[in-house]
Amino acid sequence: MKTQILLFSLLASSFISAQQSADSLIINKNTIKTNLTAYAFRNFNLTYERSINKTIAVSATFATMPKGDVPFLNSFVKEEDREDIGDIQLGNTAFTLETRFYFGKKYNSGFYLAPYYRYTNMKIDEIRYNFYTYDEDTNVETNNPIDLNGKFSAHSFGLMIGIQWLLGKKQNWVLDWWLIGGHYGFAKGDLAGKTKYALTPEEQQDLQDEINDLNIPIVKYEAHINANGGTVKLDGPWAGLRSGLSLGYRF
Repeated sequence: MKTQILLFSLLASSFISAQQSADSLIINKNTIKTNLTAYAFRNFNLTYERSINKTIAVSATFATMPKGDVPFLNSFVKEEDREDIGDIQLGNTAFTLETRFYFGKKYNSGFYLAPYYRYTNMKIDEIRYNFYTYDEDTNVETNNPIDLNGKFSAHSFGLMIGIQWLLGKKQNWVLDWWLIGGHYGFAKGDLAGKTKYALTPEEQQDLQDEINDLNIPIVKYEAHINANGGTVKLDGPWAGLRSGLSLGYRF
């Protein structure tokens, strides 16, 4: 009788332990993360990840960068050249859908591959294009700067590789290292510019010819010039890289 009671207790204990483990897997299928390194670029972001099973998860990420100075612009543009390019203001939003395939022993952990789709919307203001006019009567060359404002939208597909660790006693904390990711797609947009001084018909044609002769590689563009400036429509490829370190919580 004692043997039977002991055997029953062991079986009950095993069942309860297994049930708790199963419940734990069910409870911890949701993860909220944020990419910490992106904040250095004024990029605020949040990711929600949902586990499908031990090796597969899907996620959605929203990221936004409020309009402001281009991050670290002074690192690759000299101060004396800033006036030539204008006081550029940049802002964007991005929405990313991702599927992850994990290869670690633990639930949704270890090395992973993640194909993804990304939609990007970007606004850029106060880009300066310097247009020089020449007065043959006075032999004076004058700069008629054009301040450009525009917006672009892009659709792209890519692949990212990374490593995810589960931390803490309950393994509720997540450290996600995006080793490297790259995406490629297409983008469309337009730029609108206004000159400081009104353009004569001859100057309008000169500006039209100058823009047509820019020969921007790969990108298709079409310019329409008027007395006060004009617009440029752009259509071409879009590419980008992803990398970073995210911290998250599973629940």
